[in-house]
Amino acid sequence: MPPECKFSKDEIVAAALELVRAQGYAAVSARAVGARLGASSKVIFSAFSNMEELKRAVIQAAGQLQQKFTADYAASSEFPPYKSIGMAYILFAREEKELFRLLYMRDRTGENRERELDDIAGILDLLTGMLHIERDQAVLLHAEMWAYVHGIAVLLATGYETWDDVLISRMLTDGFSGLQTRYRQKEGEHENGT
Repeated sequence: MPPECKFSKDEIVAAALELVRAQGYAAVSARAVGARLGASSKVIFSAFSNMEELKRAVIQAAGQLQQKFTADYAASSEFPPYKSIGMAYILFAREEKELFRLLYMRDRTGENRERELDDIAGILDLLTGMLHIERDQAVLLHAEMWAYVHGIAVLLATGYETWDDVLISRMLTDGFSGLQTRYRQKEGEHENGT
């Protein structure tokens, strides 16, 4: 039986998150997390079964931080809700480069994506109501817009670009306006029988 741990799982995950922020996800090891806590690597294994369990907890905690960042931004933003979500995603990438890389720039091959549409149901409802389009159209519009937003976020997370909030906002407006026009045009084409 492992020795009793003097650190909670949350404290260990918080130390690992700080390590990710400072040095990237590749730096997370039992030894490095233990050192960050001022303890040996054994402390990890008294709270977690193995490093994979800790790493899953770190990814989950990073996701929760990103969700909180998005909610806080949306609550104080002057932008409409859909644009606020996109802006928050991009600004998180700029401000939390390593956490963004962990969440969205790691190999995701083999991950279960069955709940993906459930996870964005609120966004899809927002688009269908705002643009008066069918749900399948909202799915496609959001996929295209997300690819655009993700591209901007990656450019900032990697330091390739250093765009300011004003330009980012303009880019999102331009991208969304183009997609909105196309999807509304498709709706009109259907009404005319074409």
